[in-house]
Amino acid sequence: MSETHNNITLYLFRHGQTDWAKSGQHTGRTDIPLNDVGRAQAASLKEAVKHLNFDAVLVSPLSRAKETAEIAGLFNAETIIDDLAEFDYGKYEGLTSSQIREQVADWTIWTHDCPGGETLDQVAKRTENVIAKASKIGGTVALFAHGHVLRILTARWLGLSATFGQYLLLDPSTVSILSNDRGTPAIKLWNSPPY
Repeated sequence: MSETHNNITLYLFRHGQTDWAKSGQHTGRTDIPLNDVGRAQAASLKEAVKHLNFDAVLVSPLSRAKETAEIAGLFNAETIIDDLAEFDYGKYEGLTSSQIREQVADWTIWTHDCPGGETLDQVAKRTENVIAKASKIGGTVALFAHGHVLRILTARWLGLSATFGQYLLLDPSTVSILSNDRGTPAIKLWNSPPY
């Protein structure tokens, strides 16, 4: 994938806190809004982005990402990209990892499928589509999305297996930057609170 990286820099913004994220529930396609803390977190992003110029802003169709982008002052309805939606957790939607492990003792999102949901490879393919779209746009592109999908996107940006995402912790309402170093895909900033 590195041939697509030379002409773009990606700013990754994970949405602010939701009640399900706070409780550790897997929140994939359930459209949970930001809570009060999440809205305050999103407001802190506005200061971080006010001096940045983006060639495009791409946003997940889920309200928590749209609301984060809107509060940060970067939302436009034409920027919705379905491929940025969070992992479809299937029958594990709304459950915590410990609840899932009562059924499958060694379960992680990185090593097991989600019955009725997406596979890691399917999500990886979606993130590759996002990278390709951003590459066609060129320049500096902002992405407002979700924890697992952004971690997988980063792994694919680096040319690594999607499972590498398990090593990339990503907190709500943080900024990460993907760029390149002389043609080699690189992480310039990771999991930074708004500066």
